[in-house]
Amino acid sequence: MKKKFFYFAAIFIYLVFISISFVIDFEPGKNIGLNFTEYAISLVKIVPCAFILVGLFEVWVKREVVEKNLGKESGIVGYFWAILLGGVTIGPMIVALPVAQALHKKGASMRVIFTYLGASATCRIPMTIFEATCVGIKFTIVRYAASIPLLIIFAAIYGRVLDNRNYSRLDNTAQEN
Repeated sequence: MKKKFFYFAAIFIYLVFISISFVIDFEPGKNIGLNFTEYAISLVKIVPCAFILVGLFEVWVKREVVEKNLGKESGIVGYFWAILLGGVTIGPMIVALPVAQALHKKGASMRVIFTYLGASATCRIPMTIFEATCVGIKFTIVRYAASIPLLIIFAAIYGRVLDNRNYSRLDNTAQEN
């Protein structure tokens, strides 16, 4: 009960601050409100599509396929698929989280999920094209040569730590799919 009160109180204080900022013409407050509105609108445009795609993934892709290609026994192929999937993820990083959860429910290993999350943040194709045209192809190649091995190393470490702690599922409902 207390937690809900503080949650709603924080939202109320934020809205009051933004409203007062527009009334008294306080530029930083107005910018915060406008940035929030712009970001919220972009999320409303992207997130429903992401959830539809995740839903289709959960229905169409069999658990056995995910376990074979992205599971504990997938080896280097799992990293390849995770980087490829991360590279084609479109939208803000928040879109990658439902996809990672769907992969988790379908039996992907934690090391592959961490690789996917890292790749979706660093190896996106649109970002890579923009980077190559603005900064140069040499920089892009060097960044990939440094980023991808580090992604794989840290994903393997994080996955091993969770395996050593006997982490298996987020909840019991995840095993139903």
